[in-house]
Amino acid sequence: MSIEQAQREIVDEFSLFDDWMDRYQYLIDLGRKLPELPEEEKTDDRLLDGCQSQVWLITEGDAGHLEFRANSDAAIVSGLIALILRVYSGRSAREILDSEPVFVREIGLSQHLSPTRANGLNAMLGEIRRQAELAQATNNR
Repeated sequence: MSIEQAQREIVDEFSLFDDWMDRYQYLIDLGRKLPELPEEEKTDDRLLDGCQSQVWLITEGDAGHLEFRANSDAAIVSGLIALILRVYSGRSAREILDSEPVFVREIGLSQHLSPTRANGLNAMLGEIRRQAELAQATNNR
């Protein structure tokens, strides 16, 4: 499944909910399904700046295939992480860099997240992009 297909699937899922309370609950449910990170992986160097809640992001792989694992101490943020991982984990750096997170706008996250959660979402998306850029640069050496 391509990034575009993954995003379309997310948009389709969220369109099933009539109001934002149901969408928030769905995000919380998605976050609960995220695998926990072992405590030894929750280190300060993996903690994202720009997030009010604690978000740990682990990147593995190379430009041809990047895997991301992440978790948060906040329920809705964990749900946002689940969406981001679904779209970007397991992709090449080039695929990541060539795509925009259109699902954020299309499901209404831009309008319905608090400013602090929106900043955190942007920080997560920015870090995914930064990791893809680093992998791509390493690959081009």
